[in-house]
Amino acid sequence: MSIVTLDSRFARDLAEMAVPWKAEDVDEPRLLALDEDLAVELGLDPAWLRGPDGLRLLVGGNVPEGAAPVAQAYAGHQFGGFVPRLGDGRALLLGELVDPERRVRDLHLKGSGRTPFARGGDGRAAVGPMLREYVVSRAMHALRIPTTRALAVVATGRPVRRERLLPGAVLARVASSHLRVGSFQYATVTGDEGLLRRLADHAIARHHPEAAGAERPYLALFEAVAGAQARLIAQWMLAGFVHGVMNTDNMTISGETIDYGPCAFMDAYDPATVFSSIDHGGRYAYGNQPLVAEWNLARLAETLLPLIDGDQDRAVELATVSLQSFRRRYDEAWSDGMRAKLGLRQLHPALVEELLTLQQTGRADHTSTYRALATAARGDDGPIRELLPGALGSAWVARWLALDPDADAMDTVNPVYIPRNHLVEEALAAATGGDLGPLTQLVEVLDDPYTRRPGLESYTAPAPEQFGGYQTFCGT
Repeated sequence: MSIVTLDSRFARDLAEMAVPWKAEDVDEPRLLALDEDLAVELGLDPAWLRGPDGLRLLVGGNVPEGAAPVAQAYAGHQFGGFVPRLGDGRALLLGELVDPERRVRDLHLKGSGRTPFARGGDGRAAVGPMLREYVVSRAMHALRIPTTRALAVVATGRPVRRERLLPGAVLARVASSHLRVGSFQYATVTGDEGLLRRLADHAIARHHPEAAGAERPYLALFEAVAGAQARLIAQWMLAGFVHGVMNTDNMTISGETIDYGPCAFMDAYDPATVFSSIDHGGRYAYGNQPLVAEWNLARLAETLLPLIDGDQDRAVELATVSLQSFRRRYDEAWSDGMRAKLGLRQLHPALVEELLTLQQTGRADHTSTYRALATAARGDDGPIRELLPGALGSAWVARWLALDPDADAMDTVNPVYIPRNHLVEEALAAATGGDLGPLTQLVEVLDDPYTRRPGLESYTAPAPEQFGGYQTFCGT
């Protein structure tokens, strides 16, 4: 039998932000998906997790002795409007476990029932959205993009009413922590500077211990978070990932991607790409993501001002200078990534801008373009000429080839396979109907995104025309 030990350090250190709570009972849990590699990484026995005791743990019903599950409190700006009290409305932090590498990881549930933060919701989740998070977060991990990870999805046997009745499920998620910009906003709203300081110290100890020894540790904390987010958003942009709901409660202090509700990957390159059904103004469009990240970080800086310096004017001055470095750090991370995607020893900014313009005007597939370029570097320019047709495309390819790009290096950073929206939807629809085959196959493909394999050509093609305009939903 596997023995799981869960600490309650968040609940212990920050009791004002933790409401003790229990998951709803699930009479007959049924496993839909389990990331066995992640289970082993956590020191858990996959066979035990598949058994009755493990399944009850994964839905919150078999909590280890000494654990203290809580719903976490946080605030947040949602599409620019501030909500002072959000929190885990349908989620629970079961506790923290220490993996064999001595890393502290949260074990967290989504869809486990109503909590005091539910705001009128039923606290439950449907199979489709929970499997979406499982598929996309697993793909993000394979793409080496920092992310919370889905350990398992378990069917509850209970229907969930949305526009129609849907089968219910609970997602078990793992993260370095679930501290968010919204956590700091909540602490600030309480007016308790002692709580804010304890939260900042907790974040430093958990994620950015180097800040503890700085002359101004809370300014150093902010700079560390900003740096982590600069690198993360650059990776999103390079991969063509659109988060879709970059509210401040969905920006982590660790620098991990969190909340896979209305997320999607672009097919055709276009900075104006929006998938979320509720993002009517395009606030969280693909091309806006770096600006929104900077805006969110400004909100974090505002919460830390009392800790940065007792003189508010001086604190604002210091925080402003630190925030201004985000854009530089983002540009550096993005430029380094783009140089690697193009296989070049040094970046040529004008060449990159021309390529992006060609991709946008020709609606070239973002992912396929870079693998086709690697093929051209090996002597076959047929695929890239289909994606970048005409004299302008040919001229650009010729100038790029003259720089002697490294095709092998390109293949290590440019994926062949991403979670293409039509494939994800097909897999989720089948799984909701009881057929897990397409989802299992899709996950197997996405687990090795950089190696082209025969017989998987259908996983590299953009959505067919009849797929139409794609919309995603928050899945609440």
